[in-house]
Parts: sequence; C-alpha cells; structure tokens
Amino acid sequence: MSKIIRTVGLMAMVLGCAVSLAVPAALAQSNCATYGYLALKQARENQLQKCGGTGPRWSIDLKAHIAWCGTVGPSEWKSELRERAKMLESCKK
Repeated sequence: MSKIIRTVGLMAMVLGCAVSLAVPAALAQSNCATYGYLALKQARENQLQKCGGTGPRWSIDLKAHIAWCGTVGPSEWKSELRERAKMLESCKK
C-alpha cells in the first residue's frame, strides 16, 4: 500500500512541476502575441502617418515581432513598445 501511495505522490509531484512550467510558457506566448499585435498596430500607424520609421522595429510582419519577443524578457519588449510610442507621438507633433 505504501508503495502505491509513494508512486501516486511522485506522479502528483511530477505533474505539478509540469503544470508550473507550462503556465509561465503559456503566459509568455500570450504576452508575445499581445506584444506582436501592438507592435504591428504601431508599425501600421507609422506607415499611415508617414512617420518614416524603418527597420525591424517598424516591420508589418506579425510573426517577426512575436518571434523577437520570444527572445527577450518582458522589460525589453515593454521598452520597445514605449520607444515606438514615443517616436509616433513625436511624429504627430
């Protein structure tokens, strides 16, 4: 009986670890999808307003923005959104 309890306990522990690893990964994917859509919106605004932004920062390739986000931490992609927003705001003035 105690062997079954240990096995069930071990399985629960392994499952708990797997779930705890999957949640941050899913959250990161969700965050990068959100980042990608916001970056794309900003890139389209750059084009529409004829602000002149060029390079990867202003790409209209959603997958490229999402892929880049997956290689950096939250502070970096948030900073990138802020920088784009500043550039767009200065273009409007």
